[in-house]
Amino acid sequence: MSLAAYCIICCRRMGTSTPPPKSTTHWRDVRNIIKFTGSLILGGSLFITYEVLALKKSLTLDTQVVEREKMKSYIYVHTVSLDKRENHGITYQARKELHKAVRKVLATSARILQGPFADTFSTIDIEDHECAVWLLLRKSKSDDRAARLQAVQEMSETHHWHDYQYRIIAQACDLRTLIGLARSKDSDLRFFLRPPPLPSLKEDSSIEEELRQLLASLPQTDLDECIQYFTSLALSESSQSLAAQKGGLWCFGGNGLPYAESFGEVPSATVEMFCLEALVKHSEIPTHCDKIEANGGLQLLQKLYQLHKDCPNVQRNIMRILGNMALNEHLHSTIVGSGWVSILVEAIKSHDIMEASHAARTLANLDRETVQDKYQDGVYVLHPQYRTSQPIKADVLFIHGLMGAAFKTWRQQDSDENLTEKVLEDESKYTTCWPKSWLARDCPALRIISVEYDTSLSDWRARCPVERKSIAFRSNELLRKLRAAGVGDRPVIWVSHSMGGLLVKKMLLEASKKPEMNTIINNTRGIIFYSVPHHGSHLAEYSVNIRYLLFPSLEVKELSKDSPALKTLQDDFLEFAKDKNFQVLSFVETLPTYIGSMIKLHVVPLESADLGIGDLIPVDVNHLNICKPKKKDAFLYQRTLQFICDTLAKDLEN
Repeated sequence: MSLAAYCIICCRRMGTSTPPPKSTTHWRDVRNIIKFTGSLILGGSLFITYEVLALKKSLTLDTQVVEREKMKSYIYVHTVSLDKRENHGITYQARKELHKAVRKVLATSARILQGPFADTFSTIDIEDHECAVWLLLRKSKSDDRAARLQAVQEMSETHHWHDYQYRIIAQACDLRTLIGLARSKDSDLRFFLRPPPLPSLKEDSSIEEELRQLLASLPQTDLDECIQYFTSLALSESSQSLAAQKGGLWCFGGNGLPYAESFGEVPSATVEMFCLEALVKHSEIPTHCDKIEANGGLQLLQKLYQLHKDCPNVQRNIMRILGNMALNEHLHSTIVGSGWVSILVEAIKSHDIMEASHAARTLANLDRETVQDKYQDGVYVLHPQYRTSQPIKADVLFIHGLMGAAFKTWRQQDSDENLTEKVLEDESKYTTCWPKSWLARDCPALRIISVEYDTSLSDWRARCPVERKSIAFRSNELLRKLRAAGVGDRPVIWVSHSMGGLLVKKMLLEASKKPEMNTIINNTRGIIFYSVPHHGSHLAEYSVNIRYLLFPSLEVKELSKDSPALKTLQDDFLEFAKDKNFQVLSFVETLPTYIGSMIKLHVVPLESADLGIGDLIPVDVNHLNICKPKKKDAFLYQRTLQFICDTLAKDLEN
């Protein structure tokens, strides 16, 4: 009570007292200023504390989420409010600048403390190698090409990350990085996302029918005769098959007779092969590639690829189409987006040389970061199929002969086989490709290319009966493809078998007439001929099967000993080779080869294999095995290797 009474008395005295002096007024003003400033400082401190705590909360990583992420393949992204009212005003700008400043402080502390953030500001629990994921991602998108390549190499050599970290790269990297990883030999398969779900087939439809519709949607005018042939064949066969599926070719009241249906039905796989062969030809035309992509061809081909995992021929034709489409750079993002990269990566790692080489061609055409050349249909790189730090100093080109192929011609020697297409199509006889397995290991600084083109003994068996391709026509076609692949930019050695040697001679003569092809001539160092019939072959004069006798193919006719074109080619090339001082090594068979099942024929006799310059070495093998060494230490391979090393010695040393 006494304290209350004292307070009342004091208040009354203050109310009745005289005005204070001026000095009292001065201190009151100071006191008011202090109160205002203190309130401002206190409020600002509270505001800053709130913002720091809010930022801390936003930067805190829930470790349980991390553990869940390790089992998933998603990236969580913080959403931003779409309400524009929240993104304007002084308060918003102040918060934005404050957040910037705090982030800089936290980043600096992270570098100093060798941790993600200072413990004072955050509770993030991240290991050092997790920071490397994001640093490599950022580096892979650098403007510096060398930095990008280094980042991809470091990613491909990393094998200690968790599963979710590979998935982060897979989802966050750009096209350039993804293709680089695909073409890196040691890349983990987890870098590549599985293809997205494919659209289901339409009701009352089938793969065969959708292939036919895709083919029918492509332009049908102003086409090459061969493209027209394959297209019309595919469409007619698929129409018959469709009619058989919907009631047979002979129909009574809508119900097809079972026996009639069996007569008219065309096997589905056969129709699909017809369609794919036609699409291969169409995909050589850039505008048709655009149509294939626009009409869902990439997804349809992927579905067909997965359905025919046990059919290499189907898968190879699909890869040929994809490789042709990859020649068009504006389609790269679509090809990658459709999920083909993961399929290509698995294929390039395959032990099957053909499967791996087709995938390598497609990936090389997609890789514009390290590959400037373009590999058209029929041009396959056997080495290097991946990105490499090994400088490539020279090219070695392998050109097969009549009824040969880019891979099977150069396999190791196996048992004697008949020279018939039926036997040669049997892939169970296929063995290792020695240029890829032996030569690449002995001479890693070489780019080894194998070329493929269609040939036939008879027009009965020609893949395109309307096609009449002479040696001159084929040489110009191959020359154009090889120049697009960069052949001529480095020293070159040509390796040829049988009719392939005639093609090499014709290509070099044609290149000498074209200024844009002069680099091929200037960089040609040498040529190896395996049983090349420079002066003709008895093959054109003999045949066991009447179909070969009645309708020999144009290639066979041109091998006749009395062929004027063959004599002119030999005379012109001999003079040309002497003038250019080409190094030449020739092998020739001494044993006969089975033609059909009854006659043994010495396909290329000794006198026909003699070019007139260089060494000519007889070997006790037949025409098929003259280019197939039995083993790595066999004379055929060792002499070939010696010629390549000696001829390119100066180039490989530089």
